[in-house]
Amino acid sequence: MSTYYIIMACMAVMAVIVFIALFYFKAGYGYLSSSNWGPKISNKAAWVLMEAPAFIFLLYYTIRFALSGTDTGNSNLVLYIMAGFYLVHYFQRSFIFPLMMRGKSRMPIAIMLMGLTFNTLNAYMIGGWLYGEAPAGMYGTKWLLSPQFIAGTIIFFTGMAINLHSDHVIRNLRKPGDTKHYIPRKGFYKYVTSANYFGEFTEWIGYAILTWSPAGLLFAVWTFANLGPRAKSLTEKYEKEFGEEYRSLNKKHIIPFIW
Repeated sequence: MSTYYIIMACMAVMAVIVFIALFYFKAGYGYLSSSNWGPKISNKAAWVLMEAPAFIFLLYYTIRFALSGTDTGNSNLVLYIMAGFYLVHYFQRSFIFPLMMRGKSRMPIAIMLMGLTFNTLNAYMIGGWLYGEAPAGMYGTKWLLSPQFIAGTIIFFTGMAINLHSDHVIRNLRKPGDTKHYIPRKGFYKYVTSANYFGEFTEWIGYAILTWSPAGLLFAVWTFANLGPRAKSLTEKYEKEFGEEYRSLNKKHIIPFIW
């Protein structure tokens, strides 16, 4: 078994471990911020440091592949389009989203480092698949007209739209200077506690479909393993702070009408 698939297998096992662990150990940042995770740094700086490796490393793999002139038997155009979707998401998360943050929240360095490690490995998995492990001929130009690519692309950008709108709702819950907590109710927050997480999970389900790849599938699984338990913890936090007012909304944690 190649190094690539050994790392994939280890990541799959780790996803299960992380999913279970996060029901017991709450990631202490944002609304769930706590002092149990050690030293903290600026939330904005932490987000850039945590998310940027996903963008930088896949961009590096793409440029290196383009300059190498390697023929994988697949259409370079198709590979670049699929890499481009990933890069668009992570450019926004790395360099735009942090600048739009309000307040002076701080993130534990430990959580930032874990996120950085995951994002680096994920870029390796996606880049390794697109530019090396994908079967020759799988991604010909006809792939752009395949049901998988069309459906996956629609799902991907629908998830991105939900994610961006949900972030907008959260950012605008407070007026400048206000430090109170409020219940988000607009958009998909009508249905779930963590509409932003639902949007991001939807994105990567779409990406798994449009690439029809084990790397895309594993990323979607990891996304849920990380965000699912956190969404449940957020529901519990809202219920503790707002009581029956929140429980009466009958929101699910992350997937509308399901969980």
